[in-house]
Amino acid sequence: QVQLVQSGGGEVQPGGSLRLSCKASGFTFSSKGMKWYRQVPGKEREFVATISAHEDFVRVADSVKGRFSISRDNIQSTVYLQMNSLKPEDTATYYCGIWGEDENWGQGTQVTVSS
Repeated sequence: QVQLVQSGGGEVQPGGSLRLSCKASGFTFSSKGMKWYRQVPGKEREFVATISAHEDFVRVADSVKGRFSISRDNIQSTVYLQMNSLKPEDTATYYCGIWGEDENWGQGTQVTVSS
């Protein structure tokens, strides 16, 4: 079955950096676009970034443009979210998922940006 196992995250000061990883299994990773979303309590899950199967299309949310980047390694079946210049408003639980699907998500990774 589809599994998305996240790692990374944690607590960082404003201006710091973190990298999230999402290791996929149970499907042909190299044929699927992938996505990152984030959620804070009481709010809907928010789009962060997406990358196509062969990296020819990448889109990031305006709120993180220029600070976050998404990448993937189709050999390792892993998608990454590099987060730089983090702000307190980036504090959220981050989830990876398969683009075009809402059934499968990673377990969630907490990112806290605080001084």
